[in-house]
Amino acid sequence: MSTPHEGISPIPPAAAWLGWLGLLPFLAGAAGAWLLDEPRRGAALFMLAAYAALILAFLGAVHWGLAIANSTRDPTRTLCASVLPALIGWVALSLPAGGALLISALGFVGVHVLDLRAVAAAHAPRWYLRLRTPLTLAVLLCLVTALAAIVLRNVH
Repeated sequence: MSTPHEGISPIPPAAAWLGWLGLLPFLAGAAGAWLLDEPRRGAALFMLAAYAALILAFLGAVHWGLAIANSTRDPTRTLCASVLPALIGWVALSLPAGGALLISALGFVGVHVLDLRAVAAAHAPRWYLRLRTPLTLAVLLCLVTALAAIVLRNVH
């Protein structure tokens, strides 16, 4: 008798705990947007936007690596897509906090599309999506929470 999870490789423990620990700066930034006073609130929002840009670049680099590791055909399209997250993060940092967080959130949605395609094409292991999906949702929740603080607290 087979089980529903038979044949599904587990998420490597180091990937799981490092991925979840990577949420701490997102959580701190979102909390800071609500709990801190100025000028600390502005600093927390900038640090959140900067960390989002760094993680977007990191995730783009993951897809760069997948493209070159699986380059049985021309990887140009995937390589081009893999640099977009870093560029999105870079552009986001040139904007005020609200715009930066919104653009970053859209960047994380876009990277998740890349994640879905990579797993569907068997360029990334199946466990990768089981890790990235909840992490992406948590990041989006943090970014939206900070955006709500900007709107509702009239933060600039």
